[in-house]
Amino acid sequence: MRDPYSVLGVAKTASDAEIKKAFRNLAKKHHPDTKRGDAGAAKKFQEISGAYDILGDKEKRAKFDRGEIDAGGNPRFDAGAQGFQGAPFGGGANPRDFHFTWANQGETAEGFRAEDIFSDLFGSGGRRRAQARKGEDYELAITVSFNEAALGGTRRVTLPDGHEVDLRIPVGLKDGQQIRLKGQGGQGAQGGPSGDVMMTVAVAPHPFFVREGNDLKLDLPVTLREAVLGGKVTVPTLNGHVALTIPANANSGAVLRLKGKGIPARGSQAGGEPAGDLYVRLVVSLPEKADSELKEFVSQWKTQYDPRAKLS
Repeated sequence: MRDPYSVLGVAKTASDAEIKKAFRNLAKKHHPDTKRGDAGAAKKFQEISGAYDILGDKEKRAKFDRGEIDAGGNPRFDAGAQGFQGAPFGGGANPRDFHFTWANQGETAEGFRAEDIFSDLFGSGGRRRAQARKGEDYELAITVSFNEAALGGTRRVTLPDGHEVDLRIPVGLKDGQQIRLKGQGGQGAQGGPSGDVMMTVAVAPHPFFVREGNDLKLDLPVTLREAVLGGKVTVPTLNGHVALTIPANANSGAVLRLKGKGIPARGSQAGGEPAGDLYVRLVVSLPEKADSELKEFVSQWKTQYDPRAKLS
């Protein structure tokens, strides 16, 4: 066999990385799988593999450089050394005719196997396949509006790899809840499954609704007239406005319930949750600046009562 440095086309001072790179390039170029039926390519590939078997192993390379082994990896014996004078072992064989086979053939003292590189280059062409690995899981955070979380919907999000997906927001999503996008993470290796995306969702506050479980709460300002005489007023809900009847003589703090106007129902099967309610708390609200008519009315109002009697 030729000098392994010449076979790989590298200098004797080449680094391990340079030797490995040279071998990979030559192995890919002359691998029999890429040149089927070419006997010359098979022979060339065998020569390349043999050269890397020597130079790819630090211990073997050092022995070769010191002249202890030949280009085929066989020990070099000094015919004049003690124990090998004349015809050793009672025969006339030349010591150079002896060949040794490693017990773990194909693997160097450092655990190197050329098949590992072949597998990288040609997939199933190597003797061993690399183990399948699941792709990377992504962890992301987004913020959705109060209405999106309550009513559900779809939001387009961009993943770390630049890929866009449609995130389905379930009805009644809670602040801090996580949504898993199975198989939308990093691509798997060696046939392994893709990773997942774990999306943590924050819910933005609403300007006037407050959520407690599946119920909603709302402070509703009413006029003095509406509080005293009662009547119908318009109340906002998640799905539009509805009419609410205020009873006469309603005080601030009185709470009225609108059944089923909270977070919508979800899950019709067993284990589902019914719709919540909307609790409306009345707050008597006077104008920022009382006009003369209101001032005159109040000044002539003769009814006497103590609103703080319960605090006595």
